[in-house]
Amino acid sequence: MLTLRRSQERGYADHGWLKSFHSFSFAGYYDPQHMGFANLRVINEDWIAAGKGFGTHGHRDMEIITYVVNGSLAHKDSMGNVKSIPPGDVQRMSAGTGVQHSEFNHAPNETTHLLQIWIEPNVTGITPSYEQKTFADAEKRGTLRLVASPDGAQGSVTIHADARLYAGLLDGEQKVDLALNPARKRYVHLVRGSLEVNGAVLAAGDAALIENESQLRLTHGKDAEVLVFDLGA
Repeated sequence: MLTLRRSQERGYADHGWLKSFHSFSFAGYYDPQHMGFANLRVINEDWIAAGKGFGTHGHRDMEIITYVVNGSLAHKDSMGNVKSIPPGDVQRMSAGTGVQHSEFNHAPNETTHLLQIWIEPNVTGITPSYEQKTFADAEKRGTLRLVASPDGAQGSVTIHADARLYAGLLDGEQKVDLALNPARKRYVHLVRGSLEVNGAVLAAGDAALIENESQLRLTHGKDAEVLVFDLGA
């Protein structure tokens, strides 16, 4: 079964300096029909204005992945990490027993566009940790590149959750066929461009929720950047 979640159906918040679409209930957006999907709890698509950002705030017992689309995000946390996250990098923060961090766009004239993703962990109360890796476009072009997994396979960042995240870039005749375990769920989020997912056409911001299927086929991409989540309970 494939269920489409169109971009315009998501929750939306405009704070002036921050514009954000919420795929699932978050902050002031509440929809009991969209509280998450399997252990995927948050996908927020954010645009942060130049010189603005999130002041220091806390998280605990959550796996948080940051995926920057355009611009750059400055990260600082209570573990001592001071990092810049550019497009192509995947950042993983395991909040565990608790972490404080801030996120800013320090560019004077450029908006930062990013996805912040929360996945519920399969262990709680762990020591907070941080990881950041670069995945070149060449590794994602015409294929799905594993970028986050429970075991750090293929050089992916390691998350404490029963989930795997793939990133791909597809255009023209490029296609991806992936055999699926029907017992698991998949969530396909199109970051930009257009793409067919098992024959359904997605535009930027759209998602496909996949259950009880044995095949995933991605075709007819037009400047498409896509994230595919393989999810447990």
